[in-house]
Amino acid sequence: MPFETLLYAVDSAIATITLNRPEALNTIVPPMPDEIEDAVNAAVRDERVRVMILRGAGRSFCGGFDFGDGFHQWDEHITTDGAWDPGKDFMFATAPALAPTQKFMSLWRSPKPVIAQVHGWCVGGGSDYALCADLVIASEDARIGTPYSRMWGAYLSGMWLYRLGLTKAKEFALTGKPLSGRAAVDCGLINSAVPFAELEATVQRTARQLASIPLSQLSAMKLIVNQAYENMGLAATQTLGPILDGLMRNTPEARRFIELARDRGVRAAIGERDGPFADYSQAPPDQQPDPKNLIR
Repeated sequence: MPFETLLYAVDSAIATITLNRPEALNTIVPPMPDEIEDAVNAAVRDERVRVMILRGAGRSFCGGFDFGDGFHQWDEHITTDGAWDPGKDFMFATAPALAPTQKFMSLWRSPKPVIAQVHGWCVGGGSDYALCADLVIASEDARIGTPYSRMWGAYLSGMWLYRLGLTKAKEFALTGKPLSGRAAVDCGLINSAVPFAELEATVQRTARQLASIPLSQLSAMKLIVNQAYENMGLAATQTLGPILDGLMRNTPEARRFIELARDRGVRAAIGERDGPFADYSQAPPDQQPDPKNLIR
């Protein structure tokens, strides 16, 4: 099955979906959300497959949405005559057939379990990808965060809220600060973190263990946990989040941020946003993912 933005492979009972824009940190552009959903559905239909792995090629899992050219890749869905159209943006953000958040949620809705294999940067919309999976296993030096909490966005899937609980959710929603893989385990955001050298073997071992369980059993246990969280209002949160995201992408401050990224480059924009916190790309090298850690 050919894809533009990802790779798809099946080995025995395990399907592997690899985000494949390594030159751009696997940032999200059309048609990536649609292709994620298509790949998940292919695995669901494949009777051989019991477990999926979601990972990123190159030195990062996913750097979030690509806004380097002013976010114009999405213009047909959110603008009219070159200007932001809040009505179109609202419909795009909430329509199940169109909304990127709903495409992310194909990972959640799949009756087959999904393991996110996280390394490098896992930020913004990339963290939504990872946290919509059932299990998240990261390298210890990975960095997981939502820099859009500071500028140009809002929580999309709501998974940060449901995984963290009130106290930590407020902290990270308001500050946008990143977590290392190890710190993400300590606060309950993800399941486990291991040295990068052990990451692939750990994920493969976990996938094989799950694949040894009858698929009906896996599906039943996933369904009952998912249903409990859906009863807490997950769908309502995912309706509000993308609407707020559209609004926060179009405040005067957010427009200036995007103009800066367009005119002087993404590095200049994120430097201004994250400089006061000295994190993400503005952090010392020992507080960033090791760029030599590559998934091939």
